Amino acid sequence: MKFRTDINGLRAIAVMAVVLFHFNPSWVPGGFAGVDVFFVISGFLMTGLIFRGLENNNFSIINFYVARANRIIPALSVVCLALLVFGWFYITPLDYKAIGKHVASSIGFLSNIIYWSESGYFDASSHSKWLLHTWSLSVEWQFYMIYPVVLVLLKKCMSLTNIKRLLVVGTVVGFIFSVYATYRWPDMSYFFFPTRAWEMMMGGLAFLYPLQNLKETSKKYLEWVGIALILASYAFISKDNLWPGYLALIPVLGAYLVILANRSGSVITNNIVMQKVGLWSYSIYLWHWPVVVFGYYFEMQYWEWIGIPISVVLGFFSYKFIESIKFPALSSISFKSIATFKPLWMVVSLGLIGSILFVNITNKINAIPDINKYNMASKAEGFCFGSPGSGVSSVDYLTCQIGKKSNDPKILLFGDSFAGQYEPTLSILGKKNNIGILSITTNSCFPSFTKNFHYPKSHVGYSQCMLNRQFVEHNYKKFKLIFISGRWDEFFKDGHEYSNDTINMINEITKDGVKVVYLPNPTIFKRNIRNDYISSMIQGKSLSEDYLNKENNMVNNNYVKKVEMKLRLLSKHNDNFIYISKSELYKHDFFIRDSKLIPYSADGGHISILGAEELASEIINEKSKSKITNLLEQTSREKV
Repeated sequence: MKFRTDINGLRAIAVMAVVLFHFNPSWVPGGFAGVDVFFVISGFLMTGLIFRGLENNNFSIINFYVARANRIIPALSVVCLALLVFGWFYITPLDYKAIGKHVASSIGFLSNIIYWSESGYFDASSHSKWLLHTWSLSVEWQFYMIYPVVLVLLKKCMSLTNIKRLLVVGTVVGFIFSVYATYRWPDMSYFFFPTRAWEMMMGGLAFLYPLQNLKETSKKYLEWVGIALILASYAFISKDNLWPGYLALIPVLGAYLVILANRSGSVITNNIVMQKVGLWSYSIYLWHWPVVVFGYYFEMQYWEWIGIPISVVLGFFSYKFIESIKFPALSSISFKSIATFKPLWMVVSLGLIGSILFVNITNKINAIPDINKYNMASKAEGFCFGSPGSGVSSVDYLTCQIGKKSNDPKILLFGDSFAGQYEPTLSILGKKNNIGILSITTNSCFPSFTKNFHYPKSHVGYSQCMLNRQFVEHNYKKFKLIFISGRWDEFFKDGHEYSNDTINMINEITKDGVKVVYLPNPTIFKRNIRNDYISSMIQGKSLSEDYLNKENNMVNNNYVKKVEMKLRLLSKHNDNFIYISKSELYKHDFFIRDSKLIPYSADGGHISILGAEELASEIINEKSKSKITNLLEQTSREKV
């Protein structure tokens, strides 16, 4: 196929949007749609290669795979190897463990499945994943593996004309399935091959059904409409939209029209800047995301102004010295030719190195005393709270009983995951005081009776939150004591101060004689303190008290103080509302065991199971009875 300058320029339009979005989403809110443009281009080129081979009866699936491997693997291998070397010296052991896992999955083209299992693409944690962007390469590779096999098999039983017609039907069906799946399983749909295949097949249709004998003026208008659609998706779509759904048709159709226009002399795509960026686009894409994560990891200020030029320079050198290497095709299918196939050895070597590093660091982590109780990812038997990373989704539960098993519990725990984190503590105290406690907690659901929700109502926890609030509103009179908690620094969003909703709820409950107890948040840190603790233990060190007490490690401290001041004031005028301050419950942000300083927090915010159990022990062993102990003992006596 003759080199298409328009497609090369289209690559530039795609990669520029992705890079700008990743460095600063406010610049190009829908820049992630550049990946969809890449998918269309890939589908066009691959369909062309396959159908020309089928028409000439000389298509080889093995040679097709080899050509794809020679194109994709060398540059990807260099990025993976660079991260492994860099991480050895500068990345904490826990994060380096993740790099090992992600290198193995990326070079094995399974990273889309791995990242889907870990979190959503737009989650905050994405900026700790150095190879997150390789999910799209995995999707493409999976397409490359399946697509030619299907076409070759179809050719054995039908004509090429009918295969083309079938691909039209398949593209339409694939789009409809993608729209349905996006609304049904949004995170999975973003990462999975079946919901993205139609985009690549759309590119294939541009090859199979080109527009013939178009006048130059018509081509120009077609190209302009296509580029307008792409730019509209970049400007008016954002990460708040479900993706890919029906909106993905906008950039996909735009790329399709630009390819159909086939304008080799376009001022938009065929200029020196777009052509150079287009040539370097694959390498720029490979390098830009690790550069983005570097800035986040080391908290670099104004990083986009430095990171973007670095990404382009790294992309240029990668293109010139790695992509430009012509790796030979397989001359024959034999042991010798396969054994000397360099990309295969790159995959095997990096896959093994990544896997070994992952297993080695995992073993070191598992050797840390009580690590399962410190690690929020472990499920503690008897506890059912759903804090992020616990492995248990709180939305699976409406109610959960802790403490002594009882048919008629008189104590309730109500709130979001920052209330749920106290389940281990209250369970121990409930058993000691021979009293049952009912817990009703859901992520992101601060204690209230309103329909207000400080996330979009499309959030997975919204429906369960409303059920929880309805349950408590209708049943709170059955309880003598209600513990509440929530993440107060998130109570100021979109001009609404949600803490007023909680105060109104407290007043409504307490006027009926039910006591309400406020449980404070531990310190919320900007970074995941768990990583620092585990890294220090692996290295045989201990975190310093000075490190934990750094003021700049804390998140939205002024917001927390504002809410707590209002609640403290409320307790002075409402005898049935008991305010417990952070200083009363936590003497420090850590406890000491075996001469090791252990943070209460396991993820920068929520306390760990180990920390919650330690907190219960401290409450029990206090010489002067705490407010919590007195309240539990009093409720236990009243119950009897």
